[in-house]
Amino acid sequence: MKFFLFAIYSFAFLICNAQELSVDRINPPFWWTGMKNSTLQLLVHGKNLENCKVKILQPGITVKKISYSENPDFVFVYLSIDKTAKPEKYNINFLHPKKNHGYLFPYELKNRDNAKALKKGISSSDLIYLLIPDRFANGDTANDFIPSMNEKYFCRDSTMSRHGGDLQGVMNHLDYIRELGATAIWMTPVWENNQPYTSYHGYAPTDHYKVDARLGTNELYFSLVDKAHEKGLKVIGDFVFNHIGNEHWFYKDLPSKNWIHSSDEFRMSNFRDVTLMDPYASLYDMALFSNGWFDKHMPDLNQKDSLLAAYLIQNSIWWIENSGIDGIRLDTYAYPDQQFMTNWTAAVLKEYPGMGLFGETWVSNVPNQAFYSVNSVLKNPYKPQLPGVTDFQLYNAICNALTKDFAWTDGVAALYYCLANDFLYEDAGRNIIFLDNHDVSRIYSVVHEDLEKMKTGIAFLLTTRGIPCLYYGTEILMKGFSDKHEYVRSDFHGGWSSDKINKFSKAGRNESENSVFDYISKIADYRKNNPVLQSGKLMQFVPENGVYVYFRYNKDKTVMIIINQKNEKQVIDTKRYEERINGFSKAKNIVSGEILNSILQITSPAKSALILELQK
Repeated sequence: MKFFLFAIYSFAFLICNAQELSVDRINPPFWWTGMKNSTLQLLVHGKNLENCKVKILQPGITVKKISYSENPDFVFVYLSIDKTAKPEKYNINFLHPKKNHGYLFPYELKNRDNAKALKKGISSSDLIYLLIPDRFANGDTANDFIPSMNEKYFCRDSTMSRHGGDLQGVMNHLDYIRELGATAIWMTPVWENNQPYTSYHGYAPTDHYKVDARLGTNELYFSLVDKAHEKGLKVIGDFVFNHIGNEHWFYKDLPSKNWIHSSDEFRMSNFRDVTLMDPYASLYDMALFSNGWFDKHMPDLNQKDSLLAAYLIQNSIWWIENSGIDGIRLDTYAYPDQQFMTNWTAAVLKEYPGMGLFGETWVSNVPNQAFYSVNSVLKNPYKPQLPGVTDFQLYNAICNALTKDFAWTDGVAALYYCLANDFLYEDAGRNIIFLDNHDVSRIYSVVHEDLEKMKTGIAFLLTTRGIPCLYYGTEILMKGFSDKHEYVRSDFHGGWSSDKINKFSKAGRNESENSVFDYISKIADYRKNNPVLQSGKLMQFVPENGVYVYFRYNKDKTVMIIINQKNEKQVIDTKRYEERINGFSKAKNIVSGEILNSILQITSPAKSALILELQK
C-alpha cells in the first residue's frame, strides 16, 4: 500500500513539474527605444506557454497583443513601446493560466544610436569587394574546431568542407582591400550555419541571431564593421529570407507547420521566376516556383505567415541597428513571397532611409530582372521598393563581348543592346554590376586566361553605369569554372599561415597578377576621385567593326572609352562622335598617363580598352 501511494505521489509530482512554465529564448534578445515603429513582436520559446498570461508592471511598455501558437512551446507577444520608455531592463512576467507560478524574464531596451540610423548607404560612387569569409583568410585558429557544431572540422583539401577562414581574417586584410581601391565589403552570410556538411557558404542559416562560431562572435562582427568604417570601407550584409537550414533551431520545433512550405512532403522549386509575370502561367507552376524548396536540406519559408514575416523583418533591423552596416544584399530575391519582400524593404527604409539595398535577380532576361526594381515601367503588382538588382543581364553581355566574335547582337554589340534596355528601370545606376561572383565561372577562366581581354572587362566594369563589384581573387587571376559552385570558391593564397605563397603582398604575386592588381587600382583610384565615372551621364554609340565607344560626362569632365574587341589594332576616326567630342582637342590616357595631342584619329590597340579624359 505504501508503495502504491508513493507511486501515485511520484506520478503527480512529475505531472506537476512537467506542466511548469519556463522561458529559454526570446527573439529579438533586446531592442531599442526611439524606433520609428513602436510595436515590437517577441518570439518566446520555452515550455508550457499555451494560454499563458504576460504582464509588464514598469511604465513605458505595454502588452498590446498575445498570439498563441499551435505549438505550446511558443507564444508571440506584441509590445507597444512608448516614447517615454527608458533604456533599462524590464521584467516580463509569464504567468501560467491556471496556476500561481510563472517565469520572470528580464528584457533590455537600449538607447538608440541615432547616428547609425543615418546611413550613407551604397551608391554608384562605391566599388564593392565580394568575399566568402571561410575562403578568404584564417585569422583565428582557435575557432577552427568547435566541438558543439555538426560539422566539427575543417579540411582545405575538400571543396565542400570548412576551410577555416573567419572574420578576424577579413579584419586582418582590410588594408589590402582598401589598397586595391574598393570602398565597400560584401561578405556572404555570417549567420550560424550548423549543418552537417557544406556549411561554409552561409546560405542555410540555423540561428538568425548568432554569428557562426567558426567565423567568430556577434561582437567580433560588430568590431569588424567599426574597423572597416575607420578605414573608410563600408560593409554590406547578405540576408536570406527564402529558406533556412534543416538544422535551424525553430525548424526542429516549429511554432506552426504554416511556417514552412510543403512541411510534410519535399517539393523542389522549378526555379522559373518568369512564372510571376507570365500572363499565361499556371497556378501550379507559380506555386512550385515560390513554394518549392531549393534543396532537401533547405526548408522553404512561408513569409505569408504574419508571425514569421514580423520575425524576419525585426531580425534585419536588429542586425542593422547593432552593427551599423551600410547595405544589404537580399539573397534569391524573386523566390520569397513578393508582398513580403515589398513590406520588408519598406520597413527597413522607414528606419534607415539611406540604407543601400539590392536583390539577387539571377533571371533570364532584362525585363524580368527590371520587374523586381522600384518604379520600373513593368507595372509589378507588388509595387517593389527595391532600389537596385544584381545585373546578371549585363554580366551575360560582358561574357558575350569578351568571348564571341562581333556580330549584329554579339561581341561588344551585346553590351550596347543590354544598356539600351535601361529605360525599363527607374535608375539602372543603382544596379550591382560584376564580371563574376561566387555562383558563376571566374572571369579569367571565361576569357581563356587572356590577360588583355581580362583588362578590357575590368575597364568596362569600372567605367560604365552602375555599382561595380569585384569578386575576391579576380585581382590575382584566380581561376575556376562553375561546374560546381565550390570550384569558384577557392582559398585566397596567403590567408593561412601554412600557405607558401602570399598573394596579399606584391612580392607574392607574379608579374601578370601585379599587372592586373595595379590596373584595377589605377582605374579605381581615378573613379573614386572623379564623379564623372560614378554618376556622370552615359552616351553610347552603335558598335561598328568590333569597336564600341561610349562616354561618361558631367559639367566638369568628359571621359571617352573605346573598346576594340578585334585581334588587330584599329584607327578610329572620331568625327562620328563629334556631338560629345565637340570642344575638346586632346586627351589623357588615365591608365598610362599618355597625352594625345590630337584626337581627330585615335589608334586603338587590339583587344583593349582605352579610357581617355578629354581635354581642351
